[in-house]
Amino acid sequence: SGVSYFVATKLLADNGAAAAKREPGVIMRLGDPKEGLIVNIGGVNSGRYLKVAVVLEVMPNKNAAKDAKAVNPEEIIIQDTVIQFLRAQKIEQFAPEKQEELKENIRKAVNAALGGSDKVYNVYFTNFVLQ
Repeated sequence: SGVSYFVATKLLADNGAAAAKREPGVIMRLGDPKEGLIVNIGGVNSGRYLKVAVVLEVMPNKNAAKDAKAVNPEEIIIQDTVIQFLRAQKIEQFAPEKQEELKENIRKAVNAALGGSDKVYNVYFTNFVLQ
């Protein structure tokens, strides 16, 4: 068990200085639990849409309401920002080789919408269908 502790702490320590200096994030799924987000892309006349499941790793909110029915205003701002960001992209921005850049730009856009903080640590796509 001592060896596994050493290996785990060594791996976590080597996972980047920024991650080592922050507390672990909490997971936030955007949109419908089964469908994710469905947005029109490429302009109003393109007829194209994106179905994407976006998962964010965000800074824990110690002041968050414990009531599961309570609406978190930040979640609404985050979802709106992601939808508007995706709708504003050109079709080319959704190419597989641009996925990491797209995720980083979403992270930056959401952090800017939240007042320039670094509340969003990472962006993940768990489903990505472009039609």
